[in-house]
Amino acid sequence: MEQSAWSEISALVAAAPYPVEVLPADSQQAAACLAILELTTRSWLGAVVANSGGLVIDHGWLRVLGGGHDGLPGVAAQMVPGAGRLVVAFDVMGGQFAWLQAEPAVRPTVHYFGPEDLAWQDLELGYGDWLEAMLTGALAGFYEGLRWPGWEAEVASVALDQGISAWPPPWTREGKDLSAVSRRPILLAELVSVHQDAARQLGSL
Repeated sequence: MEQSAWSEISALVAAAPYPVEVLPADSQQAAACLAILELTTRSWLGAVVANSGGLVIDHGWLRVLGGGHDGLPGVAAQMVPGAGRLVVAFDVMGGQFAWLQAEPAVRPTVHYFGPEDLAWQDLELGYGDWLEAMLTGALAGFYEGLRWPGWEAEVASVALDQGISAWPPPWTREGKDLSAVSRRPILLAELVSVHQDAARQLGSL
């Protein structure tokens, strides 16, 4: 039973309509991460943590966190005490996916904080349903407004610990067309921080 969740995920990885790289798992890191999160490998999140350092989806556009890998933190490293949410993935533009419980007695769902609107939105999907959607082709529609011609090669050349900073930024009127802005790779942690700071200043966080 412990392998059933990973076998489902592996099948989706193999059939994905875009490239998916399964980063190698570090068994010690994975075990520590599972213990901190109090998860078993029967859950999809637990299976990802136990069996991968993370999943790199669609030329590196989306980085789903697992047990941790060089350049990519483990899920447990993203825990913020008292915040009530667990970051489970980053995208190359500095967006975040977090699993959180919006209300007591309601099952946790995945929320997205994107650089185009700087606000958390509830995707109304549990972790397993969200990951299945990401692996079966939902990225193209989800990120339609944040991509530009030739993005695949540009994104694939960015390191795991980097994201793409755009200027003017995507939340401005001038930055909506990503093909017309200035883009450069910067550290992903720095990019995420820039978006959060902007959200606080604009009062959307």
